[in-house]
This record gives sequence, structure tokens and C-alpha cells, in this order.
Amino acid sequence: MSDILKKAQEQLSTKFADSDFDNSVKFVINGEGALSYSNGEVTIADEDTDVTLTADADVFEDILAGDLDGASAFMSGKMQIDGDMGLAMQLGQVLS
Repeated sequence: MSDILKKAQEQLSTKFADSDFDNSVKFVINGEGALSYSNGEVTIADEDTDVTLTADADVFEDILAGDLDGASAFMSGKMQIDGDMGLAMQLGQVLS
């Protein structure tokens, strides 16, 4: 298991702990693997979810650090979204 996935799991777990987001989401980090959030838990797993966000590790790192807005990453082509766009927009509040 990569250190990048472990670090992302820790950061996402902290961000989701304070949120009321109750849907499922998958974060695919190109070249590393996937993390899934559902039922209040972030796992290193590639599961079926309501929405999937795909990007390079540096893009996710910038989003989690608050240096890059998820909408900006999507609009600039740095991140792809598959699934429910409304849920993807809600994630902006969780990840900021």
C-alpha cells in the first residue's frame, strides 16, 4: 500500500469526521489506487460509489491542503468527475 494512499486516507478521514456528508464517494489517484468513503469510513478500496473523482496525487494533495478548489481543478481539466455532479459540488464544503 502506498504512502500517498495512507496519507490521503488520514486526511480524508479527518475532513469527513466533521461533515454531514452521507453519500458515497471514490477518490482515484492516478498511478496509486483508490480510496472510498461510505458509511462514515474512508477505506483504501475501489468500490462502487455515487460519485468518483479522478486526479493525479499532486492535485488531490493541493485540494486537501486548501491550495486548490475542487471546482477549479475540474474546470481546468485537472480532475475528472463521474457520477452525481450535485454530490461532487457538496464535497467542496467537506474538502475545504
